[in-house]
Parts: sequence; structure tokens; C-alpha cells
Amino acid sequence: MAMTMAANQGVATPAIPETMKAVVKARPEPGGTLITTAVPTPGPHEVLVKVKATTVCGTDVHLYTWDAWSQGRVKPPLIMGHELGGEVVAVGEQVKTAKVGDFVSAETHVVCGHCYQCRTGLAHVCANTTILGVDIQGCFAEYVVVPEANLWFNSPDLPLEWAPVQEPLGNAVHTVLAGDVAGRTVVVSGCGPTGILACAVARAAGAGAVIAIDLNAYRLDLALKMGATLAIKADEEDAIARVLAEVPGGVDVVCEMSGNERAMNDAFKMIRAGGRYSILGLPGKPVTLDVANDIVMRGVTVQGITGRKMMDTWYQVANFLNARRIDLSPMITHRMSLSQIDEAMALMVSGNCGKIVLTP
Repeated sequence: MAMTMAANQGVATPAIPETMKAVVKARPEPGGTLITTAVPTPGPHEVLVKVKATTVCGTDVHLYTWDAWSQGRVKPPLIMGHELGGEVVAVGEQVKTAKVGDFVSAETHVVCGHCYQCRTGLAHVCANTTILGVDIQGCFAEYVVVPEANLWFNSPDLPLEWAPVQEPLGNAVHTVLAGDVAGRTVVVSGCGPTGILACAVARAAGAGAVIAIDLNAYRLDLALKMGATLAIKADEEDAIARVLAEVPGGVDVVCEMSGNERAMNDAFKMIRAGGRYSILGLPGKPVTLDVANDIVMRGVTVQGITGRKMMDTWYQVANFLNARRIDLSPMITHRMSLSQIDEAMALMVSGNCGKIVLTP
């Protein structure tokens, strides 16, 4: 496929090698393999991005460990990874806006643009979604192809290491801001990296109290650094009793980020009648809820949250970061190379990290 190199725009054409390093899910089994493979060629409406920084997500851990979800969804061989920051180095012949040299990140859900959801402002739940690094080739590589429509053009002042974190921060923004939080009390149940980011968003958006709940002391400490006003280690004290002691009657908002069945049920006991319960966490299997007593009779609004609103959430994320209302520096706890993928995944499984930045 032909590539336009923007020489007519006064931009020097970067040298693009024929091969690159990439971390691949080579076979349907646990692990990831660093290989040398061909640099991809963008199609007419795509760009080639030189990856400068990528971060590890919980989804990548699912693929690496080859859990039940991955086994039912992913078809190896596949380049892993979807959170990225980098530079456009080549553009397809039908690309309209992107140009060589642009500092970009990417919305990782590639949508059809034609289904009912896409045509009615609900593209984040497109009926035909494919995901970078899950269904199509990802960014744990030196180069990645991204549809022009999925590019996010970063401010030149944005720290490079923050660029890939915008994608999970967008999940947190979508979850927290799915309703009013200014002056409200908020529980964040589950403090993986996205849950920790949810604490930062709630605080930046004016929440009066942000209560973080988890089992991992390392991540609870990080949640406090990022904006939580109280951290509860749920295996050391009664989380329900503590929340209700702090906020009699229950909190206004629960952001459920864990996907753990017990945590999901416990959080219903922490929310006030008429409160909002927004769920981003994905249970590994169906869960049992007391719908009558915890939801219907108490008038609780339950929302399922997926991805980021396209592209509304990206504007919100950029505004938080460009105004430095959210500082991502404490979140970035480790820096590694792609060759250290096994070490990075072990850290993620242990829970003793925030965001891990990988550089090609």
C-alpha cells in the first residue's frame, strides 16, 4: 500500500527499517516472546507510529497468563500491547490530517462507524469493535499501525511517559464522571492502576471524600498519593463498617474497579439509597447480586462502563493533564525495555507496581 511521507510539508522523511522488535503472543499458551518481525505498512486511512513509550495494562496480563477470557477471545500469533505514545513516521495515501512528526497516542477501540451505536453517539459500544493488541496487532513493538480516526494528537508539553497512560486514565474518567462527583463522597473499590487513577480523577473533579478499598498495601499507598482521602485494607478491617462510620448512610458514588464478586456485593452495602454504582471491573465469571434489596428497593442506579467515550473522554483527559489537575508522575513506578517483558508481567501479577513503562 502506498505511503505518503510528507516531504511536501517540509518534514524530513524518517528512516524506516524493514524489521522491528515486538512482543508476540506466539501460541495459545502462557507467556510472551520477543521476536524480530517486519515493520507493518499502513493502509490508505492509517498511519505508522514509531512507539516511544508503551505501558502495561491488566488486559496485557490476561493475555500473557492466557486466562479463560484470553482463550475465548485472542487468536495468536498477535503483537500484544495497546497503550502508547509515539511519533507518526508515515501516513497512508488517504490520510487527511495526521502528518509525519506528530506526537500521538491512540484510542485503542477501533470501531466500524456504521452500526446503530456509532451513528448515535455511542461508538464506545460499537457492535463491531476490535481492540489494538487484542484483536489486531498491538504496540509492544518499535512500530505500530493505527487508523487515523483513532489518533489523539498530544500537546508537545505532555511528558512522553504520560502519553500512553491517557488510555487507562480515560477509563477512569469515564467511570468517575458518568455522574456528578463534585462535593460528593466516593468509594473506589479495587485499586489496580485504573482504580488508582479513578481516585485521582474523583479528587480533581471536586469529590469531598475519596475512599480507596483494596487488599494490596502497596497500591493503597499509591492511591493515597494520587488523591484518595482514606485507604481501607479490606482483609484487615471491616470495609463496610469503616465506610459507614466515615459516611453515615453511605456514600453517594461507588466506582467498582475490581471485578471481585465479594467486593462488588460489599460495595452495595456502602452506598446510600438513590446513589450511583458505576462498574468498570470485569468479573471472571457470572456473579450473584441481591437485586431486590441492594438495587431495586434502594433505588440505586447501576451503570456498566466500557472504554472511553469517543472522543469526548479524550478531551477531558487532555484537559486534566494539560492543566496539571492530575499529576501522573507517582503512577509511573517502573521503567523497563521490551526485552524485560517477563519481569514486567511478574511485577504486574504481584501488584507491587503502578504503571510500568516499556521502551522499545
